[in-house]
Amino acid sequence: MTIGIGLLGLGTVGSGVAAILASPQGRHPLVGDLVLERVAVRDLHRPRPLTLPPERLTTDPEAVIDDPKVDIVVEVMGGLEPARSLILRAIAAGKPVVTANKAVIARYGQEIAAAAARQGVYVLIEAAVGGGIPIIEPIKQSLGGNRIQRVSGIINGTTNYILSRMADEGAAYADVLADAQRLGYAEADPAADVQGGDAADKIAILAGLAYGGPVERAGIATEGIDRLDARDVAYAAQLGFVVKLLAVAERVRDDAPAGPPDGVSLDVRVHPTLLPKHHPLAGVHGVNNAILVEGDPVGQVMFFGPGAGAGPTASAVVADILNIAGIRQVGGPQAGLDPLLAASSWRHCTLVDGSMSLHRNYVRFSTRDEAGVIGRIGTCFGAAEVSIQSIVQLDAREGEAEIVVITHEVREDRFREALAAIEALEGVETVAACLRTL
Repeated sequence: MTIGIGLLGLGTVGSGVAAILASPQGRHPLVGDLVLERVAVRDLHRPRPLTLPPERLTTDPEAVIDDPKVDIVVEVMGGLEPARSLILRAIAAGKPVVTANKAVIARYGQEIAAAAARQGVYVLIEAAVGGGIPIIEPIKQSLGGNRIQRVSGIINGTTNYILSRMADEGAAYADVLADAQRLGYAEADPAADVQGGDAADKIAILAGLAYGGPVERAGIATEGIDRLDARDVAYAAQLGFVVKLLAVAERVRDDAPAGPPDGVSLDVRVHPTLLPKHHPLAGVHGVNNAILVEGDPVGQVMFFGPGAGAGPTASAVVADILNIAGIRQVGGPQAGLDPLLAASSWRHCTLVDGSMSLHRNYVRFSTRDEAGVIGRIGTCFGAAEVSIQSIVQLDAREGEAEIVVITHEVREDRFREALAAIEALEGVETVAACLRTL
């Protein structure tokens, strides 16, 4: 039985998917049953790494969805619109959807879930998070019996490449970013990566899966690496840490006060983080990704691998297609709804106020090199009930000094109270850097 595939987009990922479907030898037997029937592209005449029959290409994505030969719609065009509308159109036509679009799922997952439930079709999203790393299915099924405490990860390959180079070579952020763009690891406009938006989309999806309810994407505190100074990466290394852009979703308490009795309060955030060198995520380098899941009773489970690119992401897309194809063979074309989306409303998830979150901190002060400054800084932290793990002077020249403090875990509002008092001190020039620490 052949299964017709309609492909929306033939860029990096779309070309990878088409290449897999065109070479079924040595792959899963069902790959041979998949036929690429129609492909939507922006430009019919653009050179491409593979050759497809001209009659299968169109600039009209709706024509792909409406083609009676297309049984499964694969959306890899990216962006919010028209991708969202096309996914909904495919669902309305009773066709299952495979998508790699984390931005759409992070923002419109509930709407898509409701539409899929009404039509009884599948929407699979393995490729939306972690590229070739199988993480969606394990969280929603293999780890489904666990009480998840925390999901944290390095889930943006571009920023991990930049931070790895900065740590290894002492290079400046701007120089490494320019190299990443030349090598194709970073887009011409890298904002979504370096400002943390891409990672925030992905952690919103993972948090919804892990905790059983939709997470408001707009409420996720997000800080990127675009303002990171190379000296803080170097100082972190001296103190036994590495700096990574970390995305975190952590259970704070159950019975969220703003929701029903089965609600849960979460702290979900993206920011540069100092990780101890022995931490499982500290050794993830280059463009690789890793996701660490901590739950009861499983303990710690880490998923590692290439997080982006044509091969890894196309691998995840085709895996979802095969999942649907297998179900069609066993149970017919409308076998049911993907558990990811079916479970999207079984718990109310509330994001905690950022001022109440608990974390450790790295903070660097630029000060005058004079007696008593360190003592006055310590006094301000003590007055705000901020416990200090270490306080050191790492550099002094021409009457100026840099003082680095690492705190124990403290509530954010108390930490900010201490910083405000320290900034007003005689001899303290500025708070030069402030990062989270595990």
